[in-house]
Amino acid sequence: MSEKTTISSAVGPPLRRMFYFNAGFLKQPRVRRILHLAGYDLRLGMPQSDDLIAVWGHSPYARRGEAMAEKTGSALVRIEDAYLRSLFPGRKGAPPVGLFVDHRGAHFDSAQPSDLEVLLAEHPLDDSAMLNRARGAIERIKEAHLSKYTAFEADAPCPDPGYVLVIDQTKGDASVKYGRADSNTFREMLYYAQEENPGARILIKTHPETQQGYREGYFKPEVASERITFFSDPVSPWALFEGATKVYTVSSQMGFEAIFAGHKPIIFGQPFYAGWGLSDDRMPVQRRQRNLTRAQLFTASMMLYPKWYDPCRDKLCEIEDVINAMEAEARSWREDHRGWLAHGMRLWKRAPLQKVFGQHRKMVFRQTRRTDPERREMVWAGKAELAPAAVRIEDGFLRSRGLGAELVPPLSLVCDDLGIYYDPAGPSRLELLIAARSDLRPDQALRAERIRTDYVKLGLSKYNLGGPVPDLPVGQRILVVGQVEDDASIRTGAGAIATNRALLEAARAENPEAVIVYKPHPDVEAGLRAGAVDATGLADVVAAGADPAGLLAQVDEVWTMTSLIGFEALLHGVKVTTTGAPFYAGWGLTRDLGQVPARRKARISLDGLVHAALVDYPRYFDPKTNRPCSVEVVMERLATGDIPHPSAANRMVSKLQGVFASYASLWR
Repeated sequence: MSEKTTISSAVGPPLRRMFYFNAGFLKQPRVRRILHLAGYDLRLGMPQSDDLIAVWGHSPYARRGEAMAEKTGSALVRIEDAYLRSLFPGRKGAPPVGLFVDHRGAHFDSAQPSDLEVLLAEHPLDDSAMLNRARGAIERIKEAHLSKYTAFEADAPCPDPGYVLVIDQTKGDASVKYGRADSNTFREMLYYAQEENPGARILIKTHPETQQGYREGYFKPEVASERITFFSDPVSPWALFEGATKVYTVSSQMGFEAIFAGHKPIIFGQPFYAGWGLSDDRMPVQRRQRNLTRAQLFTASMMLYPKWYDPCRDKLCEIEDVINAMEAEARSWREDHRGWLAHGMRLWKRAPLQKVFGQHRKMVFRQTRRTDPERREMVWAGKAELAPAAVRIEDGFLRSRGLGAELVPPLSLVCDDLGIYYDPAGPSRLELLIAARSDLRPDQALRAERIRTDYVKLGLSKYNLGGPVPDLPVGQRILVVGQVEDDASIRTGAGAIATNRALLEAARAENPEAVIVYKPHPDVEAGLRAGAVDATGLADVVAAGADPAGLLAQVDEVWTMTSLIGFEALLHGVKVTTTGAPFYAGWGLTRDLGQVPARRKARISLDGLVHAALVDYPRYFDPKTNRPCSVEVVMERLATGDIPHPSAANRMVSKLQGVFASYASLWR
């Protein structure tokens, strides 16, 4: 490669020059960014023979680049969206999270092998670790109901099961033309769907872009009959597959997804996924003779072939990171797109809540009880009496670098439609999630283990204040965790021992020879909440301002009423005794002296608890990119401190709150 074909790169090898000749590349910064990270210097100008020319698939504008490639001898590279793309179609302005960059051809063009086809035909695809990753990713995509476009309700109703699913596509789509099909192919497919399934109901699923009015489909409403039904509702493809007896397609991505749903789709075109022994091909591609497993097909198509992009970290990434990002985006849209009516939220909380829950429709705040049938209702969990039927909101377990009482916005929030995690009087959504994780798939167990390991290695905690740990005497060290005594978790879940003094007395009475280390709650230390206690004669050390993670690394046991530090202690491998009924008690992981709900019968592994509490339950928000994100991203932000600081107004109000601490109820 000559010097003219490269530019310097801050990280990694030099970038290969890649020219383009249509405005689409100029208008899409995300596409340019992914290509840059993949090693390409995308630019306008006149290429030379050893440069590259980028075209978008076989779009109408691709001919410009093709003509220039013929003229200059430059190599042509075809760019396309990857199969997990975004919430909405590109025509709605949504940027992709992945691209195909193919130096041989378009993956959907069966006239000659593409880079993808070569992978499918020639790559060994026998690495057991990678195949296990593929199996886990398949299950995660299905579980989260992800697809190319994911802005649909996962539980939206589908037709009654027992139908034959016929998949429509958009008219003129390149995957149809270059998959050796046309409008006659769609008519033939519909004919055989009826002929081969006598008496069966036929369900024609329209394309999302047709349903949204962007492009026509191949099937017209007039083909509907008593037996044939058009279905255009935005529903999960995975839910549709569950009710289908057979799946017919020409070249749709839904045919690809149907394979992973357990179907053997009947294919009338020549898409990339035909010819590998996983489909019934009515127009076979003769050169494709290899039989693959589903995991092998996924490995090549979704792990080795695409260039995946992590929008929070701004870097290329693996399929698991993309699933993390898409899960967070989809959950945000599904829970928020109808809008929220929030009751009783303090003024300082409104802007942070609007950022998290108002991205798809602006939130409405009310101080008085007032309903809106078009919106969901939420209420801060401690003020549930304002709206008893509303979803309850609370801080998550990885909250921030700083105290909520100091008005530092949270990076995680929990939404509970059943109760709230700290109130054992009734079941919460978290309680059900924990019970459901009594059996983890290998990929879930591995993810939870990594989260747990990183949590400890990075020294994380709820508030991440990181104060110094005092020297501790030698002996059996027991950490007694102080709490805010008027906190809702104490009022609802502490039981008989409901004060910090009573907890200290109980720990000392049972362990007279132990080294008792008392850690006051940071809000109490700051003078913002109730719970101050003179620990003289009960504690050997008062670890004021000490980093919880640093303490947990040096103690043998933790005693707590309901504190989250008990949960964190489990992650550190420290024995935990509870005197109340926190969410992590009653599952076989703690010694419980309090009255734990009898309904907690499941026996849970620590990784099952971690997955439920840190992956399934909370919603995470990246304050740097203002995007929904995964727990892994928030852990990185908290560990590095790469978080915007609270505003000057927040800091001033926080100081005033300290002055008027006795009136804290007015602020919280």
